[in-house]
Amino acid sequence: MRPMTKKNKVAAVAVSAALLAAGGGAAYAYWSTTGSGNGSAAASSGTSPVTINVTVAPGVAPGTPQQITYTATNPNSSSTPVTLAQPVVSTNNAGCLPAWFDATAPTGTTTVLGNANGTALGTGILTLNDDPAVNQDACKGATITVTVASN
Repeated sequence: MRPMTKKNKVAAVAVSAALLAAGGGAAYAYWSTTGSGNGSAAASSGTSPVTINVTVAPGVAPGTPQQITYTATNPNSSSTPVTLAQPVVSTNNAGCLPAWFDATAPTGTTTVLGNANGTALGTGILTLNDDPAVNQDACKGATITVTVASN
């Protein structure tokens, strides 16, 4: 190895200092950054309700049960589970009492796919119970409505 002269020592120190300054400066700039930021997203406004459609076969009469067909329409993009509650019967004639009727709905849960129209939920029965002790003529021509909700 060659002996270092004073001139070589000064040059080596200068080169080392320059490299240190350049490297240290780059490291400093890389690790000491500052800044800020933010972001946002719109939350869902919720979903639209699933519509349950109820269709009763015509010809409701005392002692003549008729089929009720239940279907659902889901306007949402995601699937929705539907479980039907006990149906409620009403009539448009005050003399035709809802208490004279029995209505059933299918049990269990049906998944209604997103954007589906007319998904079958099952069937039930509507019965006008025959009561020979009561004149039920007020139900002739009456509009009988079966309403059902989802649990």
